[in-house]
Amino acid sequence: MQRKPTITLILAVLAAAIIAGGGCDKLRARDQLNKGVEAFSSGQYDQAIEHFKSAQQYDPTLTNAQLYLAAAYQAQYIPGAPSPDNLRNAQEAVRINQDILANDPKSLAAIDNLGSLTYNMATRPFDEQGMLKAKAFQQQHISISPNDPQPYYWIGVINWQLAYNGNEDIRDEYNHSGKKPIRETDPLPKDLGTQFSQKFGQTVDEGITSLNKAIELKPDYDDAMGYLSLLYRQKGDMETTPAAREEDNKTADGLMDKVKAIKQQRESNPQTSS
Repeated sequence: MQRKPTITLILAVLAAAIIAGGGCDKLRARDQLNKGVEAFSSGQYDQAIEHFKSAQQYDPTLTNAQLYLAAAYQAQYIPGAPSPDNLRNAQEAVRINQDILANDPKSLAAIDNLGSLTYNMATRPFDEQGMLKAKAFQQQHISISPNDPQPYYWIGVINWQLAYNGNEDIRDEYNHSGKKPIRETDPLPKDLGTQFSQKFGQTVDEGITSLNKAIELKPDYDDAMGYLSLLYRQKGDMETTPAAREEDNKTADGLMDKVKAIKQQRESNPQTSS
């Protein structure tokens, strides 16, 4: 007659132990996370990785541990370096952020990390498809949080990269054709300008629109103004008349004047810097 209450008591004790153990695991996870952050801040990335992995083992739901683990791999990635270890760092960072997105499709931190990683991986050597993938992550950010200026800025940066690289390719091909070479500062010959416009005109226009949106959301966004200036230089190479090209260059110069004014204002009033 006493057996049933005894079993009930044992089960209750076991349940309490499991709950307590779970609580202890969460505390251990937090402790490992804090130690990882400390190592990360000191640039000890390998040590930080081990702490973040331990934090994940103790508490698989601790997203911050995953984000920091990805950041530790990403911090060791050097764009363009071909070593297997370097590529592995980038791939691990991508994989972890993709795992985060699988569980939380609206994680802006993971989306932004993937956008940054994909962009860096596509810069050296230049990879047009990789740039387009990086832009897709920025567009994903905008679909979730349309009033953040940063993704509009990055779309402008990516579109400038695409246009600039295309412009360079056209010039290189022309300069190796045996004709009189054109310098980077020279306008494209009319037929090449038409070719450039047909392939990258929409890219440049989209970039200009996106950067203007970033500046609308953040009026002192000097970095966005700088890239907007660069895009107007590219637009100038698409114009069919010297007057139109001159107008684009004038707009570009005006934007750089604004950048200088903003930087000077920040230097004289650092407490008002955003």
